[in-house]
Amino acid sequence: MTTNQAANAESNQSKPKISSFERNLTWWVLGCIVVGITLGKLAPDLFQALATIKVAEVNLPVAVLIWLMIIPMLLKIDFAAMGEVLQHAKGIGVTLFINWMVKPFSMALLAWIFIRHLFADMLPVDQIDSYIAGLILLAAAPCTAMVFVWSNLCNGDAKFTLSQVAINDAIMLFAFAPIVALLLGLSSIVVPWDTLLISVLLFIVVPVVISQILRKVLLRKGNDSALNATLKKLQPISLSALLITLVLLFAFQGEQILNQPLIILLLAVPILIQVYFNSLLAYWLNKKFKVAHCVAAPSALIGASNFFELAVATAIALFGFNSGAALATVVGVLIEVPVMLSIVAIVNRSKHWYEN
Repeated sequence: MTTNQAANAESNQSKPKISSFERNLTWWVLGCIVVGITLGKLAPDLFQALATIKVAEVNLPVAVLIWLMIIPMLLKIDFAAMGEVLQHAKGIGVTLFINWMVKPFSMALLAWIFIRHLFADMLPVDQIDSYIAGLILLAAAPCTAMVFVWSNLCNGDAKFTLSQVAINDAIMLFAFAPIVALLLGLSSIVVPWDTLLISVLLFIVVPVVISQILRKVLLRKGNDSALNATLKKLQPISLSALLITLVLLFAFQGEQILNQPLIILLLAVPILIQVYFNSLLAYWLNKKFKVAHCVAAPSALIGASNFFELAVATAIALFGFNSGAALATVVGVLIEVPVMLSIVAIVNRSKHWYEN
């Protein structure tokens, strides 16, 4: 093997790759739609019984599944990486501006335009407020774990990505509930504050605490090797929890989807517009501030992606399994991977333009 061939082989081996599951997540979700709808039709009493197992309107079976999804993801985060923030101050600032000042409010505007007005005649009247709520919940929670996948695919700076995720998680602890309550209030929806706060506690605070304690124990036990081995073991459990959660959701949404299949497409419109708008705005702002491409690319992706596990969980807790809000958040899951992969392609192919 020549020197160049060896270098190319080493480069190919070190190049980050997306797993087959993550690349085909859309097809898995489509499979969950079929399975969920079928099971919902075959055993409606079973799913109704599962829906009644709840505390303060938070469904306990789903809470367990969400924990199984979130905790392995949060294990990857080192909150000490927030010390790196000063090295990427401009990129951090752009991403925070998009995530917290633009993204939730742009989605609220798009939901108002499309769901309440343009598409109103094609949607169930009694679910319009709920659809809007689901879209707002989706936009108000910045993505965490999947961001690492997108960042790897565009050769993003790992320290920046880690710092940004840690900061977003910290902000989410106290900003998620007020922003959602404000925007849902503007949508004429009464928000049960106690349920929303319990959801934030269960789906952010508790998993963060558990994951960080477990992370410290693993690192103390065997450094990175023990942590990586644990993450490898937990990955199939986490993915299985995601699929089971989606099956449960579609089992309750099945009747509505069969009656009005156009709903999925209509809900996808404001989500698609919002994702592309926010990612390209973040990318452009980073260029204006002369931020390095290895920071600008993940900044654009973090600015556009969603923490759909939290959005789904909160929608279920606030409005129930069979609500339009739950369906709207699941639509976000349905289109997340292909849309984010397209943004990865955009930032990779435009690197020459960006650096000129």
